[in-house]
Amino acid sequence: MHQPTPPSAADGERSTSGRPEQAPERPWTGPPPPPSGVPHRRGHAIDAPHDDTAPDDEHRKDRPGPAVARRDALPTTPAVAQRDVPPHSDTPRTLTAPVTDRPPAPGKEHSPADDRTLTPSEGPALATLKASAPTPPKDRNPTPPTDSRREPPRTADLPTTHTAMICVALPGLAVSTEHGQLTGHGLEGFYRAGRRVLSRCQVRVAGREPLAVQARMAGADRARFVGTVRASPHTGPDPDLLVERTRHADGTERITLHSAAPRPLRLPVEVALGTDLAALGTIASGGAGPELPASVHDSGLRWSCPTGAASVTAHPPPTDALASAGLLRWEVELPPHGSASVELRVRPEGSGPLRAAGHTATSPLAPARATGDDHRAEALMRAGIADLQGLLVRDPAHPADTHLAAGAPWRCGLAPAEALAAARMALPLGTRLAAGTLRTLARGQRTGTGPHSGMIPGPHRDTGPHLPPGCTGTEATLLFPALLAEARRWGLPDPETEELLPAAERCLNWLRTTVGDGVYLGDPQPGGPARCETQAHAHRAALLGADLLDACGRQGADGLRQWARALRAAFRKDFWIDTPGGGRPAAARAPDGRLLPQLGSSAVHLFDTGLLGGGAQAPGLLDGVQSGQLARLLGSPAMDCGWGLRGLGVTERAYNPFGHRGGAVRVQETAVAVAGLAAAGYEKEASGLLRGVLAAAEAFQHRLPEMYAGEQRTDGSAPLPHPAACRPAATSAAAGILLLTSLAGIRPDAPAGTVTLRPMHSAPLGEIGLSGLRVAGAPFSVRVSRLGLAMVEEAADGLQLGV
Repeated sequence: MHQPTPPSAADGERSTSGRPEQAPERPWTGPPPPPSGVPHRRGHAIDAPHDDTAPDDEHRKDRPGPAVARRDALPTTPAVAQRDVPPHSDTPRTLTAPVTDRPPAPGKEHSPADDRTLTPSEGPALATLKASAPTPPKDRNPTPPTDSRREPPRTADLPTTHTAMICVALPGLAVSTEHGQLTGHGLEGFYRAGRRVLSRCQVRVAGREPLAVQARMAGADRARFVGTVRASPHTGPDPDLLVERTRHADGTERITLHSAAPRPLRLPVEVALGTDLAALGTIASGGAGPELPASVHDSGLRWSCPTGAASVTAHPPPTDALASAGLLRWEVELPPHGSASVELRVRPEGSGPLRAAGHTATSPLAPARATGDDHRAEALMRAGIADLQGLLVRDPAHPADTHLAAGAPWRCGLAPAEALAAARMALPLGTRLAAGTLRTLARGQRTGTGPHSGMIPGPHRDTGPHLPPGCTGTEATLLFPALLAEARRWGLPDPETEELLPAAERCLNWLRTTVGDGVYLGDPQPGGPARCETQAHAHRAALLGADLLDACGRQGADGLRQWARALRAAFRKDFWIDTPGGGRPAAARAPDGRLLPQLGSSAVHLFDTGLLGGGAQAPGLLDGVQSGQLARLLGSPAMDCGWGLRGLGVTERAYNPFGHRGGAVRVQETAVAVAGLAAAGYEKEASGLLRGVLAAAEAFQHRLPEMYAGEQRTDGSAPLPHPAACRPAATSAAAGILLLTSLAGIRPDAPAGTVTLRPMHSAPLGEIGLSGLRVAGAPFSVRVSRLGLAMVEEAADGLQLGV
């Protein structure tokens, strides 16, 4: 387990002697660390509502709950069906600052039936803090009483996900191992709305289990398993029967037998079924109980508990159904070289066929394609869109609005900051996802009076071993007006923009009210630091928000721009640490002016300045010299591990290659770095990071997890998966879209009827064509040549090429 260490003063860059240069002796120590040995845990709630923290509760950590599964070096998101890394996803670990965004047990789900023992959605038990750290208020949502017939959830290792085959079409989910048989161990099973409706599905043919020979994902929502059986005696080593199983996230499985025998075969086929009807949070925390007794139901089996039921129906109906053994049996006759199939349908009682939001004609995502010299681009685009479709969730009260869940299996509910960030990266696929996400979050925005009026509620998130947990509500509130402003540039219709404008104004009013007469936006808790990335988010929100207010004829733009200018001037002086190697931005600044010098991937947000009118990028917080120095640091071996951007520089004392914010590669931040560096003209650094992520994507079959280890890439090596990472994850799937569209540098201004192209002239992937994108509500296609020249091949009528 990672041991607590004091913040490092190392610069992260190297001098000519090869030794790390030292930063000035002004480190900010931050809040005191928890006692040694106290692990940090993350809670993941599946399909749970986002954390509607009350104002007096804003700076608290995860609400206390029962002990949950432990995960090392991962962040999590508390009560909002999120974890900020693999569970969003974080495993517990011992750190120098409390961690709250970690992924242990998913919490309370929106499920038709609850198991006999519930794990609250409020997340894992909190790490103990020293008396000087802020004390969270008492939990207002106490743990529900447990059933006396069941033991309380026990602390256990969180089931790993890096080897799991996860089929997702929310609210449906299927988790399997490469062997195909569902044994009920770990997370295996079919899920609906966060509850396991079937945990065991084991096939036997002629008294034997098929020998597994292949398992692969056939799409984001389905997996294919192939096994063989020697059905005929005296045939030698060659199998004569192939057993193919196709498993879908919607709760269906098709079992097909293909005979290679030259004579007819009559074979008994048995399927053993079982379930515990447990919630995913209960399973993850090791609290799932034994299988429930089955009863014969129609053409299958049924299970029930006091709070719900589920059933499996089979077609064709089985010859025999044994409830006591949970067994369905068929006598299958196969002609020579013939085939026969059985289909199973798993459903919670009272529910109809699953209609996933991403698998209908009304999906908000355009079916874009990538072609060109590098085949990995096509595979990454295809996999990213498929994963985004699988993670789409409808607002139950407003079914026309969809948003993205944070990731599977741990975070299948709404995580406001991640949903907004993913929708922003997916704008090249159309503005409908952005509009649905904004409308959903606007309905939950805080109104009324008080210091938190206008905020988008969100949980706290682990931000590494050197900083206290950060408030994702602050990030979401700053992302809201920025996404609305950029969605308008990409073609969001004026009526929808006007509808959402009041919510954006409330976000901007909160920003100006919170900053007050000061310059920096600090953490919500008293004495909290002003983080580097928070200033970047706030600066972008002010500039893009001012642009939006002006365009819509609203007041307040001048005050926002004036504050942004003051922030730029102060930031360049107060946040920059001079070193012999050229300096670096501080990770955070304490209220008394002390600086935290760690170099981490959060600094990439300084390059993510946002899109203004006419294809112009908004100005950033750094000046030209400082930007060049930061670009050099991000492209150095201390940060670029060859697979992407480390979360923390390798020369920092707290570096941990598996640390969620302490050294692991987070795909979202790497994509933001590539796009921002390319837009600022630092193509060498952008190209290196881009090639690294594409190489990692190939190792992950182009389905990028939300993070993986920041181990250095060497010849013949492969990226190390994080055992608790969500895969698929919304931000990593959308990051693939951002990575590819950054090659063309598409900067639309739909209200002005123009689109500007700023391609990467180095053409790091050779020629690439992007088709089926959406700009101004119409299909848009662009091609970048091997010389780095861009050409529009398809666009909306009247859309002009900007200069």
